[in-house]
Amino acid sequence: MVRKNESRQVKVTIYTDGAASGNPGPGGYGVVLESNAGHRKELSGGFRRTTNNRMELLAAITGLQELKGDQLQVVVVSDSKYVVDSVNKGWLASWVKKGFKDKKNPDLWRKMVPLLKKHKPAFEWVKGHNNHPQNERCDVLAVLASKKPSLPADVGYESSL
Repeated sequence: MVRKNESRQVKVTIYTDGAASGNPGPGGYGVVLESNAGHRKELSGGFRRTTNNRMELLAAITGLQELKGDQLQVVVVSDSKYVVDSVNKGWLASWVKKGFKDKKNPDLWRKMVPLLKKHKPAFEWVKGHNNHPQNERCDVLAVLASKKPSLPADVGYESSL
């Protein structure tokens, strides 16, 4: 029960997944945002040549960029150990201190850092392809996005080749 003087904090869960057919190859990301206020939104996008890890990371970034408020309780749920462990185990903080020297996907990690500071999300890992409804939906969105015709370039990836 919420008392008169207490505001109910909005909790947003961002479910994410990335896919690439070939690694590198055509790829896509899928995002499902759900709030305890009853809102739900799906997002996806694809690129002609990218990697699975880039799409996993871009899914989390896209979900965080979609948030409208600043005082939200945010949880990012991903089947990517790369994304979840990079944040939870402090690897990202170390990479930032070293200027991302010799790290893959620095363009995307540089987009992620301010979003982490702004929203302070918790990251949770979920096993992929394990009948988790939102993770399965994100996978479908990512795969469908990767198969669209005339996909744009993943400039951050293709410019690093």
